[in-house]
Amino acid sequence: MSFCTAIVVAAGRGTRFGGQTPKQYVKLGGFPLLRHSLTVFAKHPRIDAVIPVIRPDDRDLFLHAASGLDIQEPVSGGASRQDSVYRGLEALEKEDPGKILIHDGARPKPGSGVIDRVLDALDGAAAGVIPILPVPDTLKRIDGANIVRETVARDGVVRAQTPQGFLFKPLIAAHRACAGKSLTDDSAILEYCGHEVTTVKGDPGNIKVTDNADLEAVTESLFETRTGSGFDAHRFGDGNGLMLGGINIPFDKSLVGHSDADVVLHAATDAVLGALADGDIGIHFPPSEPAHKDAPSDIFLRFAISRLQQRLGRLLHLDLTVICEQPKISVHRDAMRARIAEISDVSLDRVGVKATTTEGLGFTGRGEGIACQAVATIQIVP
Repeated sequence: MSFCTAIVVAAGRGTRFGGQTPKQYVKLGGFPLLRHSLTVFAKHPRIDAVIPVIRPDDRDLFLHAASGLDIQEPVSGGASRQDSVYRGLEALEKEDPGKILIHDGARPKPGSGVIDRVLDALDGAAAGVIPILPVPDTLKRIDGANIVRETVARDGVVRAQTPQGFLFKPLIAAHRACAGKSLTDDSAILEYCGHEVTTVKGDPGNIKVTDNADLEAVTESLFETRTGSGFDAHRFGDGNGLMLGGINIPFDKSLVGHSDADVVLHAATDAVLGALADGDIGIHFPPSEPAHKDAPSDIFLRFAISRLQQRLGRLLHLDLTVICEQPKISVHRDAMRARIAEISDVSLDRVGVKATTTEGLGFTGRGEGIACQAVATIQIVP
C-alpha cells in the first residue's frame, strides 16, 4: 500500500464571506472552521500525513486552529489556489507519497465515506478521482445585465467536491505543465494534460463555506447532541474538611477515597465520559495506581473535557445533585459552580449545582457519607 498524504488548502482570503477574520478561521461550534477539516484527515486510518497550506500572515491563527493535532508544518501558499497546491506538492516531492488528497480547508465536514471512496478508486489505478453530486436546479446563463441568455442542459453536468484524489507523479507533472493557466481545481489540471478523471459519489453534507448562510447550514448538520450520567459516593472518615466540587469545605470529617474523594467531580467526570461512550473514571484512572493516591480530582474532570475537545465537542450543560445531610451545600453552591465551570472550560451559566437529602434514609440519611448524581449534555462531531 503506497503512502498517502492529504494537502489541506487554506491560503485564501474568503472575500465573499466578509468580516476581518479569514473564513477558514471563523468559529464553528467553538472551534476554528479549519480545525474541523484538519481533524478529519489527521484521524483517518488510511491517511499517513496531513500538510496544511496557509497564508504566511495567518500563521498565528493557524497555530491556534491546529494546536495539538498530529499534522506536519504548514507550507506557505501562493497568490492563487493553483499556486498554493503546487507549493504543497513541491514540499512533498522528495518523499514521493504515491497518493495525494487535495481538500479545501473551507469544507469542514468531509465524511470518512467520501475519503474511502476516493482512495478505493485510486487503488483501482485511476490517475485522478473526484467526488461528485448531481445538479438539482435548472441552470441559466446570464449576461452582465443579469438577463437570461441561455438555459443550460443538465445532462451530464455534476458538482465537484473535495477531497480530490490523485497519483502524485502525474499530478505534480500536470501542475508544472499548467503553470499560469488559472484552472479552477486540480482535476481540471489533470484533464488539461490528457489524463482521465473518474468520479465517485459525493456527500451532500460536505458543504463548502463561502458565506454566512453556508456556515449556518454546516453548523446545523455538523453536530449531534448526547447526554451522559454519572454517580459517585464516598463514606466519611476522620478529618477536618473535605473536597466537594473542587473547593475545600470545612467540616468535622473527611471523605475517604484513593484520590481526594471529591464525589462531585468524580460524578461529573463519569457523566462527560459516558456521553462520549469513553469508559469511566476507573478505567482511565485505576485506584490501584499509586500515582493517583490523594490526587486532586480536578485532573480527572480536566481529562474528560480534553477527551471531549479532542473530538471537537463541547460541554453544553452540567447538572449536579449532591445528596447528603451534612454539610450544608447552599452556602458553598456559588463557589462550587464557579470552580467546576473553570475546570470544565465553560461559562458559569452552563453549570448547575443542587443539593438534597434522603430524609434520613440510607447511608446518606444516616450521615455515613455523601453521594452525587451528574448529567452532562454535550455536542460532538459523530
